[in-house]
Amino acid sequence: MSNNKTEGKKGNCLSIVVPCYNEEEMLPTTVDVLTELIESMITAGKISERSFVLFVNDGSKDRTLPMLRDYAEKRRHVCFVTLSANRGHQSALIAGLMEAKKYADMMISIDADLQDDINVIPDMVDKYLAGADIVYGVRSGRKTDSFFKRTTAQLFYKLLAAMGVKTVYNHADFRLMSKRSVEALSEYREKNLYIRGLIPQLGFNTDEVSYERKARTAGESKYPFRKMLALALNGITSFSTKPLQMITSIGIVVLITCFAAAVYAFISYFMNDVEKGWTSLILSVWFLGGVQLLSLGVIGEYIGKIYAEVKNRPLYFIEDGNMSSASDDCSD
Repeated sequence: MSNNKTEGKKGNCLSIVVPCYNEEEMLPTTVDVLTELIESMITAGKISERSFVLFVNDGSKDRTLPMLRDYAEKRRHVCFVTLSANRGHQSALIAGLMEAKKYADMMISIDADLQDDINVIPDMVDKYLAGADIVYGVRSGRKTDSFFKRTTAQLFYKLLAAMGVKTVYNHADFRLMSKRSVEALSEYREKNLYIRGLIPQLGFNTDEVSYERKARTAGESKYPFRKMLALALNGITSFSTKPLQMITSIGIVVLITCFAAAVYAFISYFMNDVEKGWTSLILSVWFLGGVQLLSLGVIGEYIGKIYAEVKNRPLYFIEDGNMSSASDDCSD
């Protein structure tokens, strides 16, 4: 496909990329809603007839894959690829973007649960046609979240900012990206993916649309607290070395504290009052042991990431899909 940007105008072939993992309950609704949206935008002349929805099956254990095969046969604007194993949401999203950019001019990523508001997708396309390469979907509030999730999310964004990680507040993975911005993203070779931290580093023209996130209508969340915590830790350790710098600061404070404790020990010794130092000695040993274990844990996170990166293993393998057979509809 030619690069329409170099020709002075933007192409309008849209691909909506949808990672899926065990979404058999939600899939019928998702397919209907997104294909109807594609068709309405085609009718309105906003996007090309070649536009399509690309579902990425991330090693689902339920009926997601056979359902996708059936939809791809019966629905013109439905395409799919399936990964050979469950690789996680971020890898599935990257796989979908890399496949979609072969055929589309712009790509919008959205979760299969449709909690993100699809009604702002036409606005995203308008901003793309007006010159934006990346359009972020930003939540205007968190009314549908529980108090715990809302509080931890806010703390997470503040912590990322304190660590020097550039992110878009209240933005997850609902965004539009132009073909050239996805090609730029493909130059990043990290194995520990935190896509919402990588995108702001790309540069290019950006814009935002705001929306209210809805509650899930079927199935269950694929991001429990454990996975959210792992994603947060990955985001911090993938983009910031401040935890390592904090270890150095803690080390300096501990040295000063130890020096003060040594002065106290000498004074107690010369005053024949050493028995009273037993409690402070025990507390110091435990304190130093805790600091050392914490420091080793943080350093271990970085060493683990280096270990994963130097192996340079592939992020995913595509086992099946209909992208080649659908190329008449999905490409020039």
